[in-house]
Formats: sequence, structure tokens, C-alpha cells
Amino acid sequence: MDTEILLEMNHIRKSFDGLSVIRDISLSVRKGEVLSIIGPSGSGKSTLLRCATLLEKMDGGELIYLGEKAAWEEDGKCVYAGKNKLKELRGNFGLVFQNFNLFPHYSVIKNIMDAPVCTAGAPKKEAKEKALKLLADLGLSDKADAYPYQLSGGQQQRVSIARALALSPKILFFDEPTSALDPELTGEVLKVISALAAEHMTMIIVTHEMQFARELSDRIIFMEQGVIQAQGTPEEIFEAQNERVREFIGKFQ
Repeated sequence: MDTEILLEMNHIRKSFDGLSVIRDISLSVRKGEVLSIIGPSGSGKSTLLRCATLLEKMDGGELIYLGEKAAWEEDGKCVYAGKNKLKELRGNFGLVFQNFNLFPHYSVIKNIMDAPVCTAGAPKKEAKEKALKLLADLGLSDKADAYPYQLSGGQQQRVSIARALALSPKILFFDEPTSALDPELTGEVLKVISALAAEHMTMIIVTHEMQFARELSDRIIFMEQGVIQAQGTPEEIFEAQNERVREFIGKFQ
């Protein structure tokens, strides 16, 4: 694994209607690292991901991509970089949602080409070639002209992954990528994520798939009530003496 730090989140805080959802969380992710975030529902995992990907504004703390600040704190308030800088920093990451979020009126190939062409200004020919290659890599070559409603959930999620990869991100975020899938389809998506890990793709994965997290992760964070209760290697987390961590993991075994 590289020593270069791609993402830093320092003392992140976020509340909704006075309810504190994230309380002073700090973490960093190195190039090539796979970080899994586990914990009970309502622990703040997805909110943390939304803060990291600029979908949610933080109340306090610091967000840094590749040494450049996206947000920081001034006089007790969170201040964000300018529009152009944020657009540049967004190019560092891709996000795969749990519910696919594909455009229903676009074909598979158009879903994948849309951001490179419309957001990044890539030539259509180049974007199409890359999209077709991604579809081939993900075993979906025959689905380029299909529409999302014609695909299984597992196929839709693989298209979502292809769409996120189309912009060549340095980090991929996954927010419970298999929670909307049945067990059979879950396997095909986890296989794709495992292949990305083998290629040293930097990934942050919020997941309830405990065995998968154990096998794939370099590091695991256990969150509860908006704080990091425990973190370490898979061995350290799965053999933790922390009673709450043991109880949580035990529910999945």
C-alpha cells in the first residue's frame, strides 16, 4: 500500500434539527487502502459518507483531498472552498449508492457516458470507448443499449459501479452497495468490488456484509452513536475484546 494520504477528515461534526449524528470523527485513507465502515443502523455511517462526498454540509471539522482543503473551520463554523475548487476536488472520487440511482430514461451506455461528456468535457467517442470497456470488464457487454428497468438489481449495481469508474476516480465510496439486493445478486456485486481491490483501487465501503469486510479490508471502523467506537485490522476488530463490537459482529455470524 502507498503512503500517500488521499483523504483526511478531521473532527467532523454534523447535526440534524439539533440531533447530533456525527460527533468529532477523524479518519484518513491512504492510496490503495480498503476501509470498511460497519455499525448499527442510525450510527451515522451514511451521513459520514455524504459529508465526505460533499453531498451534505458539515457543521464543523476539516475535509481534505490530496492535501487540498475542501472544507475547514473558521470561528466555530464550517467554511467550504469556492465552486471551481470543489468541482476540481469532486473529480477525485466516485460514489456508488445502495439504490443504484441510474437515470431510468437513459440507456446503460448513456448512463455511463453522461458525466464524462457533460461534466468532464470528454469527447463522446473517447467516453463511449471507455464505457464499452468498463461494461466488458464487468460482464455487461450485451447490455449497452438496454435500459435500467430491463436489468436485474445486480446488473444495475454493476452499471452504477461502471458509471462511478468512468471518471477515473482516485477513491470509490460505496454506501451499502448490496443492501437492496437478494443474496444471489449480492455475490456478483461483491465479486466486482473484490476485483477492484485486487487492482489496488482505494475504497471506502459502508457495509453490513461482515465476512466480506473481514476478507477484503485493510482496516475496519466500527461506528455507533456518531462516534468511532473501535478501529483496526480485520483481525483486531473481529477478535476485539470490546463487548459492544463482539455483540454487533455476533449478530451476523
